Amino acid sequence: MTVIPWWHPDILRAKQPFLADRRRITAATRRFFTAIGFEEVETPTLQVSPGMEVHLQAFATELRGPHPDDRAVRYLQTSPEFAMKKLLAGGLPRIFQLARAYRNGERSATHQPEFTMLEWYRAGAGYRDLIDDCIGLVRAAAGVAGRSRFQFAGHSCDPFADWEILPVAEAFHRHTGIDVLATAPDPAAPDLDLLAVEGARIGIPAHPGDRWEDLFFRIALERIEPHLGIGRPTVLIDYPLSLAALARPKPEDPRLAERFELYCCAVELANAFGELTDPQAQRSRFEFDMNLKQQIYGERFPIDEDFLAALTFGLPACAGIALGFDRLVMLCAGADTLDQVLWAPVAGSPYRG
Repeated sequence: MTVIPWWHPDILRAKQPFLADRRRITAATRRFFTAIGFEEVETPTLQVSPGMEVHLQAFATELRGPHPDDRAVRYLQTSPEFAMKKLLAGGLPRIFQLARAYRNGERSATHQPEFTMLEWYRAGAGYRDLIDDCIGLVRAAAGVAGRSRFQFAGHSCDPFADWEILPVAEAFHRHTGIDVLATAPDPAAPDLDLLAVEGARIGIPAHPGDRWEDLFFRIALERIEPHLGIGRPTVLIDYPLSLAALARPKPEDPRLAERFELYCCAVELANAFGELTDPQAQRSRFEFDMNLKQQIYGERFPIDEDFLAALTFGLPACAGIALGFDRLVMLCAGADTLDQVLWAPVAGSPYRG
């Protein structure tokens, strides 16, 4: 197989239509948020904590000051979430950011170790309000790219059709026949054995060392996600509480968290939360996740105490969302991989033709 460097004139020439769409979609994104009263912000890429997700790997570096002992480990952010929520605590009501984000160990047609994350937050809003934002944004992006349908990996999706709002429990029942909430009678400690029986029935057995969450995501990846966002976008909503991450419990059903993910052409585009504002509950979740990360990977990330201080000071009731901007551009531009919509890939990711 011939390896052609990404900067070769033939490669750059072939990418120009995709990059032109990227410019148009970037401008349309800023117009969209400005028109509905959002302020664009910029926060540092270097953070005390890169994010507290158990399975994400981060890039670390050393911050050096003017004195020999003025050194500290800093991380390239996996998301600008903590810094943006501090701005909410400081009184900014509606903010968005096109931020650089970094996740180690990720590289595929739809993953890059460095990528652009679009995040926005609404004070005084609920997580369902973000669905309307997503509809408006995705349609605006598709419109400026001149695309009435997305085509990717053999799938088709019409962003201008009525979007599907699909509860997680219904998705499991529809595509696997599993009553997933029945396997989680205690939201804080779902029963792996119950889910393992159901997983084995459909040919996805539990692995040694699996937790309930591990088996949940493997079933979702193999049997549910391939059906999401086919024909029209799908909003997969209301996750079991043990998968809340930084989301708050749903008042109407304590088994669930105010969380949704957006899919088009079976590609995950966004992850949204009705944000947890309780600092003690947030600290407990962080400590649990980092203990688990230590157990699985032999490492842990520091807790951003300044973030918890912002929650203690008073994070308003709010909702927030992270959207993979490169993936949105890829779908809108009709590209086959993320590389095609990037001006330059991370070193070590050559175009192969």
